[in-house]
Amino acid sequence: MEKQHDGDEPARSLMRHDSAEEPGCPPLACEHSSSPQQEESTMMRRSDNYLPVPGEEKNLDVAFISTKPRSNESIPLKNLYADDGSPLYPQLGPYFSDGQRRVDYVLAYHIQRPSSIRRRSSRFGDNNFIRRLRRSLSMRSSRAPLQPKEDPEIAAQDQRTDYHEDDKRFRREEFEENLLETGLELEKDEGSKIPGIGFLKIHAPWNVLCREAEFMKLKMPTKKVYDVKQGSNLVEKIRLFIHKVTAPLHPKVDANRPQSVKSLSHPFSREKQHLFDLSDRDKFFDSKTRSSIVYEVLKRTRCTRAKYSMGITSLLANGVYTSAYPLHDGDIEGVNAEANDRKLLYEEWASYSVFYKYQPIGLIRKYFGEKIGLYFAWLGVYTQMLIPAAIVGVIVFLYGCATVDDNIPSMEICDHRNNITMCPLCDRACSYWKLVTACGTARASHLFDNPATVFFSIFMALWAVLFMEHWKRRQMRLNYVWDLTGFGEEEEEEHKDHNRAEYEFRVMQKTMRQEHSTPKGEKVKLTCTDRMPAYLTTVVMMGFMIAVTFAIVFGVILYRISIKAALHMSNYPAARSNIRATVKTTAAIINLIVIIILDEIYAAIARWLTTLEVPKTDKSFEERLIFKTFILKFVNAFTPIVYLAFFRGRLVGRPGNYLYVVGSYRMEECAHAGCLMELCIQLCITMLGKQLIQNNLFEIGIPKLKKLLRRRKSDLDSKQEEELNKTLQRHEKDHILGPFVGLSPEYMEMIIQFGMVTLFVASFPLAPLFALLNNIIEIRLDAKKFVMELRRPIAAKAKDIGIWYNLLRGLSKVAVIVNAFVISFTSDFIPRLVYQYMYSPDGTMHGFIDHTLSFFNVSDFQPGTEPLQPMHLGYSVQTCRYKDYREPPWSSTPYELSKEFWAILAARLAFVIVFQNVVMLMSDFVDWLIPDIPKDISLQMHKEKILMVELFMKEEQGKRLAARDHHNRDNCTSSSSASPPQPRSRPISHANCG
Repeated sequence: MEKQHDGDEPARSLMRHDSAEEPGCPPLACEHSSSPQQEESTMMRRSDNYLPVPGEEKNLDVAFISTKPRSNESIPLKNLYADDGSPLYPQLGPYFSDGQRRVDYVLAYHIQRPSSIRRRSSRFGDNNFIRRLRRSLSMRSSRAPLQPKEDPEIAAQDQRTDYHEDDKRFRREEFEENLLETGLELEKDEGSKIPGIGFLKIHAPWNVLCREAEFMKLKMPTKKVYDVKQGSNLVEKIRLFIHKVTAPLHPKVDANRPQSVKSLSHPFSREKQHLFDLSDRDKFFDSKTRSSIVYEVLKRTRCTRAKYSMGITSLLANGVYTSAYPLHDGDIEGVNAEANDRKLLYEEWASYSVFYKYQPIGLIRKYFGEKIGLYFAWLGVYTQMLIPAAIVGVIVFLYGCATVDDNIPSMEICDHRNNITMCPLCDRACSYWKLVTACGTARASHLFDNPATVFFSIFMALWAVLFMEHWKRRQMRLNYVWDLTGFGEEEEEEHKDHNRAEYEFRVMQKTMRQEHSTPKGEKVKLTCTDRMPAYLTTVVMMGFMIAVTFAIVFGVILYRISIKAALHMSNYPAARSNIRATVKTTAAIINLIVIIILDEIYAAIARWLTTLEVPKTDKSFEERLIFKTFILKFVNAFTPIVYLAFFRGRLVGRPGNYLYVVGSYRMEECAHAGCLMELCIQLCITMLGKQLIQNNLFEIGIPKLKKLLRRRKSDLDSKQEEELNKTLQRHEKDHILGPFVGLSPEYMEMIIQFGMVTLFVASFPLAPLFALLNNIIEIRLDAKKFVMELRRPIAAKAKDIGIWYNLLRGLSKVAVIVNAFVISFTSDFIPRLVYQYMYSPDGTMHGFIDHTLSFFNVSDFQPGTEPLQPMHLGYSVQTCRYKDYREPPWSSTPYELSKEFWAILAARLAFVIVFQNVVMLMSDFVDWLIPDIPKDISLQMHKEKILMVELFMKEEQGKRLAARDHHNRDNCTSSSSASPPQPRSRPISHANCG
């Protein structure tokens, strides 16, 4: 052991717990949440032996929080830093200074010289505590100045109270003492190369892991293994054949583990440790499980010296600790990087070079936990199911391309011999125009508006049902493989539903206000009355935000109307050459920019509103936040699309009696081929823009921009920063990474994409293809983000994807209705059918265009609305045509809706009803036909229960035999030690004793 000197750099100090208490030390005020096993755990903690490492008072390099050792012997701590400040053990990795005990969790905090120590005498009169405090203050006097405040954990950063540095230090001291009481082992590192930041490293010894695993009812693998069969022999052979064919697509993980064998799992119990394979204790609890166990202890630990109880979430919210996170397993790059799960994930999952391979879902779950594993499993299933949808969509699009020259309506529009003069598209500035100029738009509309579109809509409705059923079966299979079949709601509530820091803070405030009025013993909680102002604020703000969305869409409508008139008045031939395409594209781009900006604003507003409501638990907070964010983002993304699909061209009026808004703005009408083409352009630009800009560019560009800004602020160049990064310890490297913000943003962008793919697929059959290409990139982008750029999240258990499944199911149901209305009212599918079978003289589509156009006498224009240049076409126009089903001006009821209009409206409504009911019936039939639980999984679950019963029956039988043998030996011993043998009626009993 090296002796430490006063001038050395600060070292990390071991902090261990001893059962003996120092005389005169005040009793700990920190308490733990009561549990059925509290008495038992307390007894175990007091009987555990930990090696004491007290420090000498003159040694200022080491900050200790420890109890008195069993002897007065002082054991000096080995210095971790050389005289030049470099670490003596740079390759320790995620371990304590001894290189043996693994760091399971890290708490980071700010280091600052205290402005005064006046509070210590009033709060704590204990000499031992003052001595430790003085030592700590002296140690901190040589620290670097305080750096800009780091962000705390995202989950706890909303509520913050400005605590004095002394108060923060006192709370840390108390909290750390309490952690020692639980049996955890602690080590401080206040000499890190990140100035102004100190680290508290936490290690859970074996007995704490066992105790907490039993409390948490963690299922662990037993020694008992059994064969897993995938079904009948034929099914098994087919499965093996498919597995061999797709072998190059499987990631190179779990190579040594046989796929046909599974360990029987059982909730861990210290009394039944002999059932589990404890040959290698270091690997029995993996790093994910160890960190989740420590996190449970941190959540359960309370500090009550203050006026109200504080847990880890409150300490994070108040800045006592700035961040809390488990460590990554190791490095992923470099020559000296050892093999670990993180490096394997980087090579086989987070690399774009393996985009064609399946995801290593088992390894993802092992490293990140079930909740994140389920997200990537769901994303993988969704992406796989997009492959057939994309193929069929491309076929539908190619069918439209192949038949565009045979489409009679578009041929009639493009025929110069028809010489149809159309009415002006706007007042005054616009003149009469020839229908033949809309030839390009009509031909392009046929690519998306053809008979195959109806088939594709039915196909996508059934596809959505098949996707949901496939995911349910996949989810059940993962539940079985991951031993989540017994993970019930009660366990989920017990493990997850701890009070949030904001809720505790509000309850504390309410308790202080009602300190004298509340009956003693009555628990204070927040009621609906307390939250009523927040609820009213939420309703008003949500309504206001939706109104803002509608107002912006209306503003884009006015932009389209005004820019169209301006371009018509322009003297430049280039500006007047393609007015429709210019207006459509620019309006769609404006909508996209507005959607992206409002998405970010709405996400912040939804979080703020949810925080105002002060939900009690994290689960409640997440569900409320998801609900608000989904409504706002859904309305934001789909309002322009809904307007184009169902409202544009419906509220126009007719020549001579147009509908005006905001004074003189005439409502815009659709092109002759319908609004479907404009709807397609809007969907295409919105979908591609959101995916490229919001999902990919932001996720790639923002982290790189932050890194660039951080590098510019730093005095080091790139090489020096790289050299410094090599010398950083694991907990220091992870501190630089970004905090994990949850899965909600990832799910949300996929849910919006699912809506784009299913809701308006009748107008854009290429949507599944674009979604597939995006998701192939998205999977690897998210993987790289989780593995390289984010701190390791807490492993959370989950048996399903929660509220997201309900949103998906709701969207798939709404998609049937929306597509029925798109086909019926937005496209010309129904008018074409009605004309062909009711009005066509020869049963063909010849004459369809003339049938859809009505006549208007130009003398009936309202004063001031007629064209400024009536002779624009070179001749005087007496009548013009417009798209509508109205009576001609020479009829007895001029310009009234004709009987053809009502016949087509009836056919449209009938189609909606028939389409909706037929597709819904087919969907329900498919849902009923496919069982939620695969048959082989159901059999294996039943087999697992039988094996578990047999295992415990054998154990009970063994206990009875052991007890009987012990009883017989006692009888033999008592009979042999008796006085002179007496005559026995059953001498055979002595033989049995032998």
